[in-house]
Amino acid sequence: MNDAFDIIEGDVLIEDGRIRSVGGTIVPPPGAMMIDAAGDYLLPGFVQTHIHLCQTLFRGYADDRALLDWLRTRILPMEAAHTPASLRAATGLAAAELLQGGTTSVLTMETVHDTDAVFEALEPTGLRAVVGKCMMDADPAAPSRLREQTQASIDESLAIARRWHGRAGGRLRAALAPRFAVSCSRDLLEAVAQLSRTHGLLVHTHASENRDEVALVRQRTGLANIAYLAELGLVDQHVCLAHCVWVDEGERRLLAERRAHVLHCPGSNLKLGSGIAPVVELRQLGVSLSLGADGAACNNHLDMFQEMRLAATLQAVRSGPGTLPAREVVAIATRGGAYALGLAQEIGQVTTGFRADLILVRSDRPHQTPAPDPYATLVYATQPTDVRTAIVDGELLVHEGTLTRWETGELVSRARAEAKALAVRAFG
Repeated sequence: MNDAFDIIEGDVLIEDGRIRSVGGTIVPPPGAMMIDAAGDYLLPGFVQTHIHLCQTLFRGYADDRALLDWLRTRILPMEAAHTPASLRAATGLAAAELLQGGTTSVLTMETVHDTDAVFEALEPTGLRAVVGKCMMDADPAAPSRLREQTQASIDESLAIARRWHGRAGGRLRAALAPRFAVSCSRDLLEAVAQLSRTHGLLVHTHASENRDEVALVRQRTGLANIAYLAELGLVDQHVCLAHCVWVDEGERRLLAERRAHVLHCPGSNLKLGSGIAPVVELRQLGVSLSLGADGAACNNHLDMFQEMRLAATLQAVRSGPGTLPAREVVAIATRGGAYALGLAQEIGQVTTGFRADLILVRSDRPHQTPAPDPYATLVYATQPTDVRTAIVDGELLVHEGTLTRWETGELVSRARAEAKALAVRAFG
C-alpha cells in the first residue's frame, strides 16, 4: 500500500509500536517475538470510517425497513434505552468482531448520552478509534432522552473531547458528530463547523443517504443537502460525510473542491434500500473515499471484506467491470480511511516509520486457491475468518484468529443479556 503498489516478499521488523524495516531477510534483535508468516498477506489494518458501535446490540431488531422508518421506529428508541452497561457490552462486542475481521481503526458515531462508557470500553480493547457523541437538537419526534438543547449538546461534546482526545497514546480521539441535517438545527451545524476548526476535531455526519432525507432538507432549506452543509461550513477537509448516495454533479464537484471525505457504505445502502453511491464519478473528480460497514442494525455484520466486494461489484453493475478495480478497493479500505481520519502519515501503509497497525491474512484456504492476484483474492475471495493476526501500535491483539486481551464467550453472553434487557426498555 505505498504509492507504487509494490508487492514485497520478505520480513518486517516492528519496534516500539512502529515499522522499522521492510523487505529482505531481517535478523531479529535478541528476545524478539517472531511470527512465521510465510505465504500470508501482510497489509495495513482496515480503517472503517463509518460505524455505530452502540448499535451492535440492535442486530436483528431493525430489519427490512427503509431509512427514516428504520430510524424512527427502531434505532432512536433503542439508542434512548441504552445504559452505560449496555453501551459497554455493545462496544466490546463490536471491537471483537472488528479486530478478528482485520479492522484496526474506526470512526464511530455513538448515541446522544453516556459516550464516556464507549471510550471506557474501547480503551482496553486496543482498537484505534475516533469517537463522536451524537448531536441532535431539532427532532421533536425523537424520544425525549435524545432531544438536546443546542448549547448543552455542544458543551457535552467539547467536555468529552477534553476528557478523551489523545488518550491511550493517541489511539483514542474525539470527533464532533451531528447526526444529519434533518435532526440538527442550523445553529448547531454552524457551531460545529466553527468548533471543528478551533479545536482541530473531525466532523462525522450523515448526508444524502436516502431520497426522502434529501427531499426533507430541500423542503426546509431550499437547497440540496450537500449545498446546504457547504453553506454552513460543513463541507471541507475536516468533514467526513457518510453515504452521499444521492448527490448530483454539482454536489460532487463541491465535495471535490472542498476536499471533503465521503464514507462509502455499500452494504448498509443496499439493506436499507437507499441506493448505490456514484463512487466512480466521485473518484474521477478526486473525491476522498473510504469504506465502512455502518452499524450492525443496518448491515448485520462489520465485515470489511464484504464491503470491499460490494464496493467493486456494485460499480461494475453501474459503470462496467473494472471501473473500481480490486487494487483500488484495497487502497480505499486502508489508505483511504487513514486519509479521512487525518492519519495518512501514521497508518495505512506497510512503510518504515509508520505505526504498526497491521494484519496477516491467510491465502491458502480452498476458497482462495489458486490466488494469482493478491488484490483480487482479498476483495473477491477472502473472508474475515481468514484473518490470522491483527496488530495495533505494535501490540498483537489477534493471534491465530483469537483475541489476546479478552475471551469472547463471556463477551457474547453479556451482550446477549444486555440486548434483551435493552429491547424490553425500548419496546416493552
